[in-house]
Amino acid sequence: MAKQLIECVPNFSEGSNMEVIRQITDEIESVEGIKLLDVDPGKATNRTVVTFVGEPLPVIQAAFKAIKKASEIIDMSRHKGEHPRMGATDVCPLIPISNITMEETAKWAHQLAENVAQHLDIPIYMYESAATSPERKNLATVRAGEYEGLPEKLSNPEWKPDYGPAQFNPQAGATAIGARDFLIAYNVNLNTTSVRRANSVAFDIREKGRVKRKGDPIVGEVVKDKNGNALRVPGTCKSVKAIGWFIEEYGVAQISMNLTNIKDTPLHIAFEECCKSANSRGLRVTGSELVGLVPLKVMLDVGRYFLSKQQRSLGVSESELIKIAIKSLGLDELGEFDPQKKIIEYQLRANESRPLINMNLGAFANETASESPAPGGGSISAYVGALGASLGGMVANLSAHKRGWDARWEEFSEWAEVAQQLKDELLYLVDEDTVSFNKVLTAFRLPKGTKEEKETRTKAIQLATKYATEVPFQVMEVSNRIFDLCRIMAETGNPNSVTDAGVGALCARTAIHGAFLNVKINAAGLNDKAFVKDILSKGKKLVSQSNKSEKEIMKIVDGKI
Repeated sequence: MAKQLIECVPNFSEGSNMEVIRQITDEIESVEGIKLLDVDPGKATNRTVVTFVGEPLPVIQAAFKAIKKASEIIDMSRHKGEHPRMGATDVCPLIPISNITMEETAKWAHQLAENVAQHLDIPIYMYESAATSPERKNLATVRAGEYEGLPEKLSNPEWKPDYGPAQFNPQAGATAIGARDFLIAYNVNLNTTSVRRANSVAFDIREKGRVKRKGDPIVGEVVKDKNGNALRVPGTCKSVKAIGWFIEEYGVAQISMNLTNIKDTPLHIAFEECCKSANSRGLRVTGSELVGLVPLKVMLDVGRYFLSKQQRSLGVSESELIKIAIKSLGLDELGEFDPQKKIIEYQLRANESRPLINMNLGAFANETASESPAPGGGSISAYVGALGASLGGMVANLSAHKRGWDARWEEFSEWAEVAQQLKDELLYLVDEDTVSFNKVLTAFRLPKGTKEEKETRTKAIQLATKYATEVPFQVMEVSNRIFDLCRIMAETGNPNSVTDAGVGALCARTAIHGAFLNVKINAAGLNDKAFVKDILSKGKKLVSQSNKSEKEIMKIVDGKI
């Protein structure tokens, strides 16, 4: 069964004392199975956002230990900071990451809340998808009055905590525990020190907007409905919460936002709306900052959006898209933005071993030429295929940028994106072919002293060998898709690069022929004859197709040179 993963993003009311923060994160990391992804302290807000991930039970164990430690070493009676807060652990949301529903995640949130209330005597309020009533779903509503308002709130029967005592805890305050979708905490920097002007921009863009007034939008009479409720003018960005504040550490005002549903309002749209509002008020957006982690897709979408605005090809590498996103949003204005630390998927991949594709060309060639049997023909075939896809992508990008072909940039951009996808799949298979070979070696080294050990070893060898057969076959299938790319580029792409499309086709054919050699030699050691017959039959067809496709493309190329 696939592993269930949830993310936990507790916010602690301490942003400058790194020893206090370290004690809390040490508690989190003491739980086996937990990966600490990010620790993001803010001096002006006096708040630290911590992000960690794992399976549900270890996550709530780590969250409990962190909440306990925070209640012991943070004194809320002395806390001052720009950000709204009501407890030492102010909020503690759980976020479903993979193979788990929101409903299941909410149940884990309630289990955490019950444990905290039972053992730590901290009032707990549930919010978002774990809320016990519609009135408590919104975090801002739950946190209204903040720490200073807790004595009065706790004495009000309508605000009885969902868990824990209805008694004021002067040191720990209260905590909101919830389950929610992935939220992006995002601040946009302005060239002003005015909180009032920053708030004006925030009101323009946040979903709930501002109170509607007659005449002057600041001091004019509030417009009300027939029931006496104030009417509101909605903002431009759905699922966005925002306020303006001044950050003394940076000496600028910011629009501080929570993007609660990035499908409703992507990051780049929130940024653009801030720019529009700021410009209309004589202000300038100078940059922005992300608090905590961000999904990879969000950054890639930002890069593609700004490339599209320039009418440039979107078929560039992942790293280039991220670079464009960072520069377009000004994420490096206030400090370094390290994608390896700020993008959640990169954090989760940190322990993956992909040594071959991280080598330089010389080192890769030297490793191939060494006495080690891996990398071998399978990895080289995958790499040759990746080079073929890259050449097709190069022709597409050159065509998209060709002077006089501006009307066709989207057509070639789409092909360049196809090329990037094929290249990335094949680069993954460069290392995976070596991984599969090493699995076979590991299986052969298993003990074989007893009958049971022999049976286990034989089964492991067969499984590993089957996988070592499937990997080069994947190389064949992916490489076969390169021909369509190279054919179109040879026919309609930049005529100055037609030979590059031809070389791309030659690489694809080489990759398919080379990978099939690995398929055949590995399949020879398999006992599953039906599998062997099927994969060899499919492989022969791909080889035959590659010969035909390569000849067709070379005929086009020869006709143009």
